[in-house]
Parts: sequence; C-alpha cells; structure tokens
Amino acid sequence: MGNPNSAFGSPADSGAPVELILLSAIYPSVSVNVEKRVDGPNETDYVDSAWRLKEQIHLEEGVLKQRRGFFVDAYRRSTTHLYFEDKELVAFGSVRRDGYILFLAVAPEARGRGYGQQLIAEIADEHPTVSCHARTTNKGALGFYRHLGFRITRQIDNYYEDNGDAYYLKLGEESTIRERFSELLRR
Repeated sequence: MGNPNSAFGSPADSGAPVELILLSAIYPSVSVNVEKRVDGPNETDYVDSAWRLKEQIHLEEGVLKQRRGFFVDAYRRSTTHLYFEDKELVAFGSVRRDGYILFLAVAPEARGRGYGQQLIAEIADEHPTVSCHARTTNKGALGFYRHLGFRITRQIDNYYEDNGDAYYLKLGEESTIRERFSELLRR
C-alpha cells in the first residue's frame, strides 16, 4: 500500500524520500539572501542601482522612460524602498510624502516573487492613501495595480513627455487601505 503521507501516492514505504530526491532533481533548491534597504529623502546611496534597473526595464519593455536628471531629482525627494537578492537590486519603489508612487520597478527575472506587492504594502502601511500614474498601454502594470485594489479615477491625455496617455490610479480611502492590505498579505 502507498505511503498515506505522500502527495504522489508512492507505492513504496520509502516513497517520501524518493519523492524528495525526484523533486530536488526537478526543482533544485536555490538559496538567495534577500535584503531590504531604504533611501530616505535626500539620500541617494542606491540611486545608481535603481537607475540601472529602470533602464534595463525601459530597454526591454519600453516603459519607465524618464530622463536621468528627472529620475535622480525625484528619487532624491522621495523615500525609496529597495529589495536586493544577493546584493543585486531586484525591486524598488519611490514614494512621495503624500503616498504618490513616483517609480515602481521589479526586475523581469524577479517578477512573481511578491516584491511589487510587498513594496505596495509597505507604502500603504505608511500612507492613508496611495496613488500613481500608469501608461494606458502598460497592461502588465494596470493588471498588477487592479489586482491589488487600485481603481482608475481618471485618464490624462498626453501626460508623458512622449505624449503618451496615463491613468491616475488610487488605492483605498482613509479607513480601509490598511485593512485591504492586511487581508491581501494574509492570503
């Protein structure tokens, strides 16, 4: 009879160790050191790393088109939450004092690991409302924000320097934003 504790119903009594060996071959164990850092207003310790990640995404996906001077100035005026995997920046979010997200970027190879959601949760924990703009053509970003509960409040034509249109998105109201993210993080 198979091992009742086995997820795969192995017929052998020693099924669990065999399954672990097979799973290890299929899904090799990868260990990474994840570190969270913060650059506060007027701090630019990680601005160059953030710029490089932003530019990587810009070149690969055609979004995040800001010029360096604008980027550095906005970064310097904001609080930026950053996540590093083995000392490599994989995600960051820059937010103004009023909860407006200036930049949110997750390296393509790190997407799906929860960094974007965690960044939004941290920002929401510090601000009663959170808002941002997203290109009307950036379906990935719009889907991400909608999944987290953001709502589109208006469309702004020719918002971006290249005349691209934007949606203004907002998350939560004064009393519900923390509750929404507490619920989301418990899932």
